[in-house]
Amino acid sequence: MTLQTVPDLQHRTVLLDEAVDGLAIEGARVDGIYLDGTFGRGGHSRKILERLGAGGRLLAFDKDPQAIAAAQGIADPRFSIVHDSFATLDAALAERGIGQVDGILLDLGISSPQVDDAARGFSFRSDGPLDMRMDTTRGVSAAEWLANEAEQTIGKVIREYGEERFAVQIAKAIVARRAIEPISSTRQLAQIVAQAVKTREKGKDPATRTFQAIRIYINQELEELEIGLAKGFHQMAQHGRMVVISFHSLEDRIVKQFMASKANVPQPDRRLPIRAADLPQPQMKLLARRKPGEREVEDNPRARSAVMRIAERLPDRSPDSPSPGAPQ
Repeated sequence: MTLQTVPDLQHRTVLLDEAVDGLAIEGARVDGIYLDGTFGRGGHSRKILERLGAGGRLLAFDKDPQAIAAAQGIADPRFSIVHDSFATLDAALAERGIGQVDGILLDLGISSPQVDDAARGFSFRSDGPLDMRMDTTRGVSAAEWLANEAEQTIGKVIREYGEERFAVQIAKAIVARRAIEPISSTRQLAQIVAQAVKTREKGKDPATRTFQAIRIYINQELEELEIGLAKGFHQMAQHGRMVVISFHSLEDRIVKQFMASKANVPQPDRRLPIRAADLPQPQMKLLARRKPGEREVEDNPRARSAVMRIAERLPDRSPDSPSPGAPQ
């Protein structure tokens, strides 16, 4: 088996070694089954494959057709990729006869090639068609959505997904402009936002939050994250690891709350006559929260906002099974 490299990936994988270290691919786990829910340009997948044993297996997911094309450069029988969201992982595993996995890695957000390609419409820094779809083969583009959505909904999306305090003004400006001409390019939208936002954050383009909000909404990123975390946990083997890298507060909040909900369980009143075996038990153990080091941020400024969280699934304990140390 050989790992072929794809030339000029134009993407620096954030927290590459730290994320794969978090999966703990060692000992008997080298022949385990792992998921890379966000293949991108394959940085994490290639590193996982370097550490897998001959009996190991890696299943990757990505919605982007360009990422799927890049994955064809990996000629390794242990590797396969699904052109879909990681939120469909349960169906993909069932189709392949896989019951449980030993590790799941999610590197959220958009990749550098997606941002830097003006034709994708993700960035306001260069003019291009207002698309923003991660999967260009399906769904509604940002331009189509802005042309037909109600002003109130546009404002709500920009406020909730972009945390933009001028969301109402921006939505009004969008609706007023579309009555005159179609809003079909990134430059048009950026100019509309710039005129509507009266107070600018130092060092940040006024269009940043609006572009983020529309992209997240168009691709249903937060909804898919919630679904993927729940399904991923359900498919994880005992002591399986979940590693998630997020790039903004909305994503990280979902990940943090999900892991905490599995690790922290409400404890009943100690005065109640409840057997130890009947007490609620944590299902996950929180292992780490990390951010990129100064050197990585200097080399790759886009890594600045990254937060990585690692958790491990704990063994299930049936209410009828004796607690550790209890008489048999």
